[in-house]
Amino acid sequence: MSKVSILGLKLPTDPRWVNLAAISLQDILTDHAYCEQKAASSAISLIQRNPERERLVQELAPIVTEEWGHFRQVLAEMKKRGLPLGKQRKDDYVNALMDNRAKGGHPDDAFLDALLIFALIEARSCERFRLLSEGLEDEYLREFYRRFMISEAGHYRLFIDLANEYFPEEKVRKRWEEWLKMEAEILKNIEVRGDRMH
Repeated sequence: MSKVSILGLKLPTDPRWVNLAAISLQDILTDHAYCEQKAASSAISLIQRNPERERLVQELAPIVTEEWGHFRQVLAEMKKRGLPLGKQRKDDYVNALMDNRAKGGHPDDAFLDALLIFALIEARSCERFRLLSEGLEDEYLREFYRRFMISEAGHYRLFIDLANEYFPEEKVRKRWEEWLKMEAEILKNIEVRGDRMH
């Protein structure tokens, strides 16, 4: 069974991506840094919007710290290599996911979609980090990204577990399958670029 199918993803990343990323190392590190920053901010927002959901608050509070720590790790790696943090870029992948959220209807549907979108982003990040950990020539960076891969896999599972905490498992499974198909279509329509983590 492939790593992609273990994560549930329907479409593997184009194999050219890791080679393009290796060429655009400064850009991919910059984009990675901002992805970690946005992950911390998103977890904070989810807590702020759902303070009554005790397990969510307790589980996501340490994730905020961890994601911000990842941002700092990437910054430190860039500084070590003499690379400045560039400007944040538009994230076409995440924006496309957000465009497919449930709109109108019951607020719980939007909450479920939020959890599953975060799970998808973590799953795709995990897959990309694995590719970097196996495909980069720089041995130190391979290990650097292997550690990130392990972390993202845990986050992906956490968001799925939280969805199953607050919704019937059958509802979660059905919506997750819908999201996996949407994510694959989104990926098909996004240009393969080495300066983007997604």
